[in-house]
Amino acid sequence: MIKAKLLTLTLAGACLLPAAAARISRAGAPGSAAAFRWPEGKRAALSLTFDDARPSQVDNGLPLLDRLGVKATFYVSPENVKERLEGWRQAVKNGHEIGNHTVSHPCTANYTFSKDNALEDYTLERIAREIDDAEKYLVETLGVKAVSFAYPCCQTFVGRGRGVKTYVPLVAERFETGRLGLNEAANDPLVCDLSQLLAEGSDGASFEDLKKLLDQAAAEARWLILCGHEIADTGYQTTSAKVLETLCRYASDPANGIWVDTVGRIGRYIGGRRPK
Repeated sequence: MIKAKLLTLTLAGACLLPAAAARISRAGAPGSAAAFRWPEGKRAALSLTFDDARPSQVDNGLPLLDRLGVKATFYVSPENVKERLEGWRQAVKNGHEIGNHTVSHPCTANYTFSKDNALEDYTLERIAREIDDAEKYLVETLGVKAVSFAYPCCQTFVGRGRGVKTYVPLVAERFETGRLGLNEAANDPLVCDLSQLLAEGSDGASFEDLKKLLDQAAAEARWLILCGHEIADTGYQTTSAKVLETLCRYASDPANGIWVDTVGRIGRYIGGRRPK
């Protein structure tokens, strides 16, 4: 069911933002993260994340990441996990993070694939069940209690009009981090909301595109989170395997001062260094 929906997805996993004005340099701006101390003298942090438990993540992505010694965060939907169950179990053993992405990936009714499973028709109680049922599956099947969550389609609401409610507090109660997507900034570790972390897209991006984002984050001592879907050579909603390898090698080079790790580990580090 979820797989079929994902194949018809045109904008899922992407947050539609209004056409933004030209990117404004944030270096030195009020609230700059320059005063934040990353571990071991690192300049910034990077997390690679992928949504939906798509088969190409197991077939192409995990062997590549394991070969390079890079740990990533995968926000999975149970039905897709079943297609590569042993592969996902191995991902856990190899130290990758498994995050919660709900059971049925509900999004706005404006997306055709989600018309019959629309957030506009949800209540807080129903979205809570979606999250909790997914969590139960992860515990029972992968032996994982997720500490990280990604909002399907990056949408954080249920209901319509005056009845709209946010389910961010539900996520904050259950998880240490919650990730959005396709935003336009890296996270300032001093002020970012760990339950609404910004992420920029890696699908369709060149290494030069991603290097620019990472270099900007390093200049500002920020945490860059990248969000992707398929991992292959080409295709729709695909992070290029070649680009991913080049990025991992660049980010892992000690000379560049980047801490590359999972969302859960970096989020916990940030949370532990803020005033109580």
